[in-house]
Amino acid sequence: MTKHQAHDLARHPLPDLHVVRKQLSTGASTAVAQMELAIEATGSPSCKQVFIQTDVALTRRQASTSRPGSPLAGLAVSVKDLFDVAGQTTTAGSLVLHQAPAATQDSVAVARLRAAGAAFIGRTNMSEFAFSGVGINPHHGTPANPAYLDQPRIPGGSSSGAAVSVATGAAFIGLGSDTGGSIRIPAALQGLVGFKNTARLVPTEGALPLSTTLDTACAITRSVRDAILAHEILSARTVPRHPKPLKDCRFAVPRTLMLDVLEAPVAQAFDHALRTLRDRGARIEEIALPELNELAGINATGGFSAAESHAWHRKLLHDHGDAYDPRVKLRIERGASMSAWQYIELIQARHDWITRMTRAITDYDALLSPTVPMLAPPIAQVAPGAQRDDAFFRVNALLLRNPSVVNMLDGCAITLPCQTQGEAPVGLMLWHGALHDDSLLNLALQLESLL
Repeated sequence: MTKHQAHDLARHPLPDLHVVRKQLSTGASTAVAQMELAIEATGSPSCKQVFIQTDVALTRRQASTSRPGSPLAGLAVSVKDLFDVAGQTTTAGSLVLHQAPAATQDSVAVARLRAAGAAFIGRTNMSEFAFSGVGINPHHGTPANPAYLDQPRIPGGSSSGAAVSVATGAAFIGLGSDTGGSIRIPAALQGLVGFKNTARLVPTEGALPLSTTLDTACAITRSVRDAILAHEILSARTVPRHPKPLKDCRFAVPRTLMLDVLEAPVAQAFDHALRTLRDRGARIEEIALPELNELAGINATGGFSAAESHAWHRKLLHDHGDAYDPRVKLRIERGASMSAWQYIELIQARHDWITRMTRAITDYDALLSPTVPMLAPPIAQVAPGAQRDDAFFRVNALLLRNPSVVNMLDGCAITLPCQTQGEAPVGLMLWHGALHDDSLLNLALQLESLL
């Protein structure tokens, strides 16, 4: 990867919500003018296959009738195709739900965004039923990662379209979900900010489930301050601002699992980020954290996603199994073989693991890891087709490896771009256990300005 093969995301950055809201408040712009820019972006080549459904007339009407001074003020927000929007059919990137009845009411996340003044630009493409970190969709096509110029590369998933909508200027917030990294993976691969909150803080009612245990409703944005605003809206709470000086912060870098088989650009960007933080006085310690090696054994029977998705899809698979993405179908059907006692033991094992992990990391302000160990590979290497299944599942496992740790921990995490100017996107993941969201977001604000 050369400097000329990747977009320079830092040289021509898109404005974030806070910049545009200030323009609205001073009269320098209007919600309608901003919406026209977003609509124009949806028709650009970079937005090809990003949206499953759009309604330009409705979007314009939402922007023009927005309440001045509301948090989102009629600005564009995209909705991942697994969230209910009143009057629209939720298909979760599939074909088998195309004839399902339209939703009668908004999901909780959509309702809160609507109440905050969002104008919904459209429903975004995704990995079918959110069951992949790669972002490939054989039914609707796969949106290309806009950070690359050399060849079409994967967007990351499962919130693939959500990320591309933000990266291209079609939306300021991409509403999505994160069950094993589905917000953070595409954000990291595209040079964006993705925040996975503690799952319990945002209700998932009205969102089609992958795993009722691990699913998290959250968002992709262009900046940390936008991530904070999106989280405040989705969680219906205020994040207190209490920045802690970096010299008083203690960070841990787990050596186990999280640093394995890093591609050279990822390792270089991660090392540079750590040096930058150390130069500013942060205390960074490498720790073993051997508990991470236990996860493969805990999830050996397929984990929560397989069992819980099979419970939801069982009848659909029986009636319409041939219409599923074969790679998704294979993973869902794995849940059929899990017995009740294995599922109960899985719950117990996770609880015990969380207890020991929490004890091991409690003295640190945050843990630092590469969000994913690789750059975005070409779509051609993992495109639909049995001859590429081995490559697909290898890439998928690598992409999910680091971020899925946080979902099992019932924790929170944020990915920030940490590549140097002109290089391909690399994500730095700050993470911790449950309900450390506020302190993590405050730390991310400081690190963003440094990185």
